[in-house]
Amino acid sequence: MGKTSDLTAVQKTIIDTLHKEGKTQKVIAKEAGCSQSSVSKHINRQAKGRKKCGRKKCTSSRDNCTLQRIVTTNPFKNVGEIHKEWTAAGVSASRTTTRRLMKDMGFRCRIPCVKPLLNKKQRKKRLAWAKDKKDWTDAEWSKVMFSDESKFCISFGNQGPRVWRKSGEAQNPRCMRSSVKFPPSVMVWGAMSSAGVGPLCFLRSRVNAAVYQEVLEHFMLPAADQLYGDADFTFQQDLAPAHSAKTTSTWFKDHGIPVLDWPANSPDLNPIENLWGIVKRRMQYARPNNAEELKTTIRATWALITPEQCHRLIESMPRRITAVIEAKGAPTKY
Repeated sequence: MGKTSDLTAVQKTIIDTLHKEGKTQKVIAKEAGCSQSSVSKHINRQAKGRKKCGRKKCTSSRDNCTLQRIVTTNPFKNVGEIHKEWTAAGVSASRTTTRRLMKDMGFRCRIPCVKPLLNKKQRKKRLAWAKDKKDWTDAEWSKVMFSDESKFCISFGNQGPRVWRKSGEAQNPRCMRSSVKFPPSVMVWGAMSSAGVGPLCFLRSRVNAAVYQEVLEHFMLPAADQLYGDADFTFQQDLAPAHSAKTTSTWFKDHGIPVLDWPANSPDLNPIENLWGIVKRRMQYARPNNAEELKTTIRATWALITPEQCHRLIESMPRRITAVIEAKGAPTKY
C-alpha cells in the first residue's frame, strides 16, 4: 500500500468517484487498491482545497516578474550576474533558486544565432531580389554554381557568450548576435552545385582582385568542367571587394561566364554556407596540431560531401526565397 503521494491518477479518480457516491473509505480502498489511510488523506486534502504541501515559496509573483524583466532586458548575462542584479532589487533568494525559476519560466541557456547586419536599403534589395527569383525552378537553380570563402580555425570551441531564451525565440533579434565581415587571414575557397563539390583552394594571403582571379582560373574553371562538363552554368559570388572589382567583372566577360546578381550580406541565401557548417560540425572533434594538419582534415572532410547532400541544399532555394519574402528582406533562419 502506497502513501498518498504515490496514488496514481487512476486511483485518485476512483476515490473521488466512489466518495461522491457515498461509499465508505473501506470499500473505496478495496476498489482503488490502496490503503484506507491513503483514501482518508486524499479525501481530506481535497476537502481542504490543498493541491500539495511543502515549503512556502521564498519569492512572490512580483519578485518573479522582476527576474523575468532582468533576463529579458539583457539575455546575454550569466546566472551569477542575473542573480546579483535580482538580489540587489531586494529579493532574498539563492543562486540555485534563481536558475530554477529561470528554467520554470521557460528560459534555456543556448548558443545565440548569428545574423548579418542589414540596413534598410539592403533589406529592400534582398526583398526585390527574392521576388524576382521566386518563380525559378529547381532546374534553373541546378545550373548555378555557388561559391564562398570560409575561415577555419584549429579550435572550434570558442563560440562566444551564451544567451537565455525561451523555446521558439532563436530568431528573435533580442536573442541573436550580430556578425560583421572582417578581412580574413586564412581562408578556404570552395564551390558547389547540385552535382557535387569542386576542389578547394587554400588562400595564403589577403584576397584582392588579382588573387581572386587566380582562384577563378585555377580552381573555379576546373570545378566547372567537373560539375557541368560542356553545359552552360551561372556563377554565384557575394559582393566582397575582390569579387565586385572591375577587373574581375572583365575576367568573367572575357571567359563568357554569366554571374548571378546577388544581394549584399545574404549568407542565409547561399546553400554553400550550410555546407561549410556541415564540414565544421564533422570536424568539431578533430584536434589538428598545426595548419598543415588542419588543411588535411578539411580536405578529407570536404571529400565526404555527397552529391545527394548538395542536391538537397540546392532544392532549398525556393524555401529560402519564400522565407526572405515573408520576412520582408530581414535575415532568415537559413
